[in-house]
Amino acid sequence: MSDKSKKNTSGRGQRDLKVKVKSARGRSISSTRWLQRQLNDPYVKRAQTEGYRGRAAFKILELDEKYRFLLPGARVVDLGCAPGGWLQIAVKRVNALGEKPGKKVGTVLGVDLQEVEPLPGAEVHQLDFMEDDADLKVKEWLGGKADVVMSDMAAASSGHKQTDHLRIIALCEAAAYLAFDVLEDGGTFVAKVLAGGAEGDLQKLLKNKFTKVANVKPPSSRADSSEKFVVATGFRGQ
Repeated sequence: MSDKSKKNTSGRGQRDLKVKVKSARGRSISSTRWLQRQLNDPYVKRAQTEGYRGRAAFKILELDEKYRFLLPGARVVDLGCAPGGWLQIAVKRVNALGEKPGKKVGTVLGVDLQEVEPLPGAEVHQLDFMEDDADLKVKEWLGGKADVVMSDMAAASSGHKQTDHLRIIALCEAAAYLAFDVLEDGGTFVAKVLAGGAEGDLQKLLKNKFTKVANVKPPSSRADSSEKFVVATGFRGQ
């Protein structure tokens, strides 16, 4: 390291040196930017240090810190659970492994189109939640209804902002309808949406089914992302 570099990393006026990624043959400019952002993202580093399967784990952690829906003993369904970061948080919070003496033991169920690496404390199934009998399977695996249905799903990007927005809203609506079928009265629905104006019908639907609907952008959600999360509490039942 040169003397000049040393001066930048020690003493007063110290700066955090960001990792710069050079573009390489076969790598697009957008993928280069993504890689550089990942390498410099403090939540990515925290996830690696704390053993989470992705930075998204902090989103559900922050949402639960604010709204307190992952309670010991709760039965939780995570739709589109891969790679499993949200499952990891849920397992700890609902005491699925029984590690908190004197607390109720919860149940965590994850479903995804793709195979997901097993996780202690969670039961994971490969399932298309849009199948006609998906709700029946979920309730069978849970042994009853759920207290929480949550989803961090996002449709595959088309590169067209408006199209992607409509796709994720449609995905969120589909997740909401499954939640209506499997939630206990008083239950909670948490899902990712994209800000953009097309979610009006979804908001009306949720406000009709839940006593309170909040829209929030947790601190770990990237500032340049249009994602936000809807937290609907107090399910009124069918």
